Amino acid sequence: MQPFPRMKILICNDDGYQAPGIVALHQALKDLPGVDVEVVAPEHNNSAKSNALTLHQPLYVHEGANGFRYINGTPADCVHIALTGLLGYRPDLVVSGINNGANMGDDTIYSGTVGAAMEGYLFGIPAIAFSQVEKGWAHLDAAARKARELVQQVIDRRLGADQPFLLNVNIPNRPHEALGPFEVCRLGRRHAAEKVISQASPRGDTMYWIGGAGAAKDGAPGTDFHATTEGRVSITPLKVDLTDHGALRAWADTVARLAG
Repeated sequence: MQPFPRMKILICNDDGYQAPGIVALHQALKDLPGVDVEVVAPEHNNSAKSNALTLHQPLYVHEGANGFRYINGTPADCVHIALTGLLGYRPDLVVSGINNGANMGDDTIYSGTVGAAMEGYLFGIPAIAFSQVEKGWAHLDAAARKARELVQQVIDRRLGADQPFLLNVNIPNRPHEALGPFEVCRLGRRHAAEKVISQASPRGDTMYWIGGAGAAKDGAPGTDFHATTEGRVSITPLKVDLTDHGALRAWADTVARLAG
């Protein structure tokens, strides 16, 4: 009997290859039975880069003292380069994170953590984005254990072998014993972002800083906001199709009238 092939996992993030979150995630997954894990991540913090690819400057790959390879680009750059030539093989799973702060509701549109996972998904590979709800890395060990538990289930049940998935997972900053179960839920919504912050530069020019994310607007039961507030780990399956299918007919009628 042929031995069962080892599962290959690619890890990325948006906080940079030396961030505590990716170090903890690698540590949690690298000794899973029958698994090979490799890290390709940004050189520096690339939060809120979403799915951006770098097209007008060269990208370089280096290896850090911790053994992780890093790239002077975005999270999506890292996964894209890894999958299109750097690795030399096709991973079975792409895992992104653990992010320093939540990626819930509208945040998922901007998130580099989700963007890295989505890049894997666009290549037809199952992918998971992991984030801690609060910044600061409190109880990161517990978040890493939760990530390991979910990845172990994916491996044991061979989830995604026939149909790739994209999961967005948010873990409250609590000790492991104080964390509730996983809860599958939809994305909530946020209020509009806070006002932009303007300052004068040393040369007298006006500088602008993007304001903070808005507070939860839709945090009803069944949303990621509600689940994590209650101490549970939210899991939201995502899709990439942005088409408003319900509006297709109405717009087709409008275009037909415009055509006379």
